[in-house]
Amino acid sequence: MHPLYQRSLNHNMHKFISILTIVCGTNFFYREMGRFPGLGVWMNQNTQQPLKAGSERSEDDNSKSVSPKENNNWELYHDSEEEDKQIKLWNVAERKHPWYDPPPRVKVTTKSGICHMNIEFTLGVTPLAAFEHLSKPISLSIDMSARKLLKNQSRKVLKKDGPRQILETENTVAFDFLWWSGAFPIKLIVDENIKDLTAKYKKEKMMFMKVFEGSYKVEPIFVDSERLCKHRLPKTQEEYKKCSGGQGKLASKVIMDQYFQPSPPFNLPPFSWYIHGITIRTTKTLLQMIQLSTATLRELS
Repeated sequence: MHPLYQRSLNHNMHKFISILTIVCGTNFFYREMGRFPGLGVWMNQNTQQPLKAGSERSEDDNSKSVSPKENNNWELYHDSEEEDKQIKLWNVAERKHPWYDPPPRVKVTTKSGICHMNIEFTLGVTPLAAFEHLSKPISLSIDMSARKLLKNQSRKVLKKDGPRQILETENTVAFDFLWWSGAFPIKLIVDENIKDLTAKYKKEKMMFMKVFEGSYKVEPIFVDSERLCKHRLPKTQEEYKKCSGGQGKLASKVIMDQYFQPSPPFNLPPFSWYIHGITIRTTKTLLQMIQLSTATLRELS
């Protein structure tokens, strides 16, 4: 992962959670984030650094060790010099005309008891940086009310084939649901492609959820194409780089589909109404956290 990408998330997570807890209260934040386990894991997969000082990867982490070449796999398929240049372009532009990411567009439909969330949102960073924010499963610990909300237990590479790798992630997630509370393990199988910037995920084991799976892809937005590419709008990043003279900024559009269905009896009203509402609201909150975390990337010099 690019070093500058890695520096921003800790600062922004602190900022977002501080604002949210001040406005809504710590109990509200803990309750809303802890009730839905699947999204807790999804949040865990989208953060790069611990929130509190001294947090670190779990001692029980059974992650498969990788060589430096494998660890920097993205450098085989993406131009690191171009990533550096994009960071500088964004930094200069942000001082003059700050980028604005509108709230995620979420369309919800239900068929045969399975809830489908079709989501689109933008991030003012390169597609590679956006993908890293969405996919990197580094441990996150949040201590609230003397309880650890999220804890990454292990991350295993099951299969690696060029830009594609299949992972098994196991996490312990604290929850509060009505009169129940506790912590339980969740296993996900993640199939990601660093070249195409696509990923699929599916539950292997998850309490309260019969179905929990989804996918996402990251597409480029040619921010300055109308201003710098006078004769013909570009269709590829190569065309964009050429017609903009290497001065055009790249942003990202994320398209995500997520499906979930609570296990019986939580798939029946009124439990299902409650879980659906919490899931949708929490999803929007998590995506806005990602949007906030990328804002600092544009401000870094």
